Amino acid sequence: MDHIGAETLKRMDTARFYNDEIFRRAKPFMHGDILEIGCGIGSFTKKLTKRGDVWAIDIEKYYISKTKKALGKSAHVGFGDIEAGKYFFYSKKKFDSIICLNVLEHIKNEDTTLKNISNLLKKGGSVFLLTPAHQLFFGSLDQGLGHERRYTVKKLGDQFTKAGLTVQHTYYFNAFGGIGWFVNSRIFRRKIMPSNQLRIFTMIGRIPLFFEKFIRPPFGLSVIVVASK
Repeated sequence: MDHIGAETLKRMDTARFYNDEIFRRAKPFMHGDILEIGCGIGSFTKKLTKRGDVWAIDIEKYYISKTKKALGKSAHVGFGDIEAGKYFFYSKKKFDSIICLNVLEHIKNEDTTLKNISNLLKKGGSVFLLTPAHQLFFGSLDQGLGHERRYTVKKLGDQFTKAGLTVQHTYYFNAFGGIGWFVNSRIFRRKIMPSNQLRIFTMIGRIPLFFEKFIRPPFGLSVIVVASK
């Protein structure tokens, strides 16, 4: 098990407003049969069950067990390797909606992964993907989490198009968090985000995120892409 990753997910689960804001942005595109790629500890899986029939996958047994325990029979949870194209469900199953949060940056063969996502999507279906932004921000936090890279809106948009998907929206998200990541990862060289800073982010981070509803920043902690098939 990835102990840094598990602890980071646990800490981020306390930033409820942040998770709620990501879900608010994803919600309009989630319906019908929903595939969650990389369910982690199930922070978003429960929210998704209110939008449709959820199939949640992960490659880590610990996360699968944790999410199964938390969700019971309200979601279908099991092993899935999106890079290899191996899943616990019928391999030819198609989905109305796919959500993938902070997964692509961990995968070596990103182009194959995006093609596999495209193959799992029904015609007319939607994909909502969030992944870290800006290679300039890449540092010790990324290394501790096993990240391979970070992205720009252009790079990711081009890769979605190459995979046979039509990009509807692509933009940077959470500029305030991006600054904090850069300071901790590139300047202080920390391996995990400090709990006290996450508490501060929980208290004041909702203010800049509120304004991002109206003004899209020129940079951010993450890139969000919404695409269709």
